[in-house]
Amino acid sequence: MTGARKLAAILAADIVGFSRLAGADEERTLARLRALRSDLLDPVIAVNEGRVVKRTGDGAIVEFRSVVNAVKSAVEIQTAMAERNAGVPESRRIVFRIGVHIGDVVEEEDGDLMGDGVNIAARLESVAKPGAICLSEDAYRQVKARLDVKASDLGPTRLKNIAEPIRAYLVEIDNSPSAPTTSPDAPPLPDRPSIAVLPFQNMSGDPDQEYFVDGMVEDIITGLSRIKWLFVIARNSSFIYKGRPVDVRQAGRDLGVRYILEGSVRKAGNRLRVTGQVLEAETGRHIWAERYDRLVEDVFAVQDELTTSVLAAIEPNVRQAEVERVKRKRPESLDAYDLVLRALPDLYPGRPEHAIKALPLLERALDLEPHYAMAHGCAAWCHEILFLRSGAGDDNRIRGIRHALAAIEYGRDDAMAQALGGFVIGMVGHDRETARRAFETAIALSPSCIFAYIFGSIVMATGGDADRGIEWGERAIRLSPFDSLNMGSYLAIAFGRIQRGEYRQAAEAARTCYQANPNWSYAHMLLAATHAKLGRANDAAAAAKRVTELEPGFSISGMCRSAGLPPAIAEPLSEALKEAGLPP
Repeated sequence: MTGARKLAAILAADIVGFSRLAGADEERTLARLRALRSDLLDPVIAVNEGRVVKRTGDGAIVEFRSVVNAVKSAVEIQTAMAERNAGVPESRRIVFRIGVHIGDVVEEEDGDLMGDGVNIAARLESVAKPGAICLSEDAYRQVKARLDVKASDLGPTRLKNIAEPIRAYLVEIDNSPSAPTTSPDAPPLPDRPSIAVLPFQNMSGDPDQEYFVDGMVEDIITGLSRIKWLFVIARNSSFIYKGRPVDVRQAGRDLGVRYILEGSVRKAGNRLRVTGQVLEAETGRHIWAERYDRLVEDVFAVQDELTTSVLAAIEPNVRQAEVERVKRKRPESLDAYDLVLRALPDLYPGRPEHAIKALPLLERALDLEPHYAMAHGCAAWCHEILFLRSGAGDDNRIRGIRHALAAIEYGRDDAMAQALGGFVIGMVGHDRETARRAFETAIALSPSCIFAYIFGSIVMATGGDADRGIEWGERAIRLSPFDSLNMGSYLAIAFGRIQRGEYRQAAEAARTCYQANPNWSYAHMLLAATHAKLGRANDAAAAAKRVTELEPGFSISGMCRSAGLPPAIAEPLSEALKEAGLPP
């Protein structure tokens, strides 16, 4: 069966001198290439609605429905590469050549593309200068009035295995150093992470949709403003860029922010597509990019859903970017905020040996700012880990409760502090009513607060509210499907499913939980219980063995007591764990 013919914009790229780079240091070169794909190439392609057709060892063929998007992607990639290569010895630089053509292609059943459209793009790439882009005449004609690109006419150019000469144009990227990050009139960067949301592009071609696009951006700005640790530029300032071409680095300098969020909205019939990307303003580096496709039924409900999804995705990505930034600071220059960021990576694994490393950083932060709610919340989390997984020491219980109450008290307008305080007061203090109020406060402050849903699901499920535990856990996974902390969501879902007698679904959730964190004893414990309930004796015994390897002092009664499990959960769970072979 022959493939279907269609018109497509094709981008072909490869690395100059890849064999030389790999020969000099293959392992490092391949690691750098993988990092480029995940941090730069794939996000740029995704946000410009491209599709990677195939990858070669050092290059790729990418399909776009719009040649404007293809050339825009090429320019963004080459600009970012020029910045990344600044200061790198020439012998170690990764440099791309890129060719772009629009033409007829044949799409095979497996999605591969064949034909002159692909071949010409690949041949144009081979004649491009290193770090430059070569466009066919057909491609250049469509973008010259739409994109600010300067091109040199190469005239009719003979391409290998192409019968007729192709008129080609060369686009070279300005490799001069970036402008300084501040100017005499530029506002200084705030002492916390800062972001501006630029007006989204209305790609629908319908001026009547402007209200929807602007309304979505205003909702995103409002939502971001609820994130206590984030400095957000007001709408009136960021909307001065509406209808203007924007250089994100200049916008960052003008507005005095570290990050820029930009995007577009396209509405066609009853379908809506929203794309967004967060960039580091100083370098133009991509922090996050995503695309959302929805059916338009109730336009305002869709707007609310998309806004919540975008906020849930942005927050952890910006936070991780901040963690990486703080790692580069000298220890003696760290303030309370920096110290909390340095502690966070040692909290996520949920292991006592990591929590012990994080605690001194948090205590230093509280010495600097005694009423810092987030520092109290993270300190409470440290003590929760030590209490539940390191012998249930009374000192950890008392300190955990004290820091949790301080986080709730001082963090009345901080959703994450409320979530952390609620989690510890529920799991260590066993006061699930106070915990529930803290979670509901967090969600009211920030409906996209992933911590509130993850930690809330655990407290609710272990407290006997199976329905809410499952609901909040599933909500967290929908909001942020790749969040490493979703191991907690799956744990809560497993607890809830066990209470409902849904052991197969519980086993699947527990399996996903331990795959996310193989060193979390609770995940293996629930897997042991569900295997026992399903009559899988060998699997149950293997999971039970892993529990005692990870937590040598584990006992069923000790776990039930320290987690404050009510009898309706503790009794059937204990029976299943005894059957799996865990000590009573």
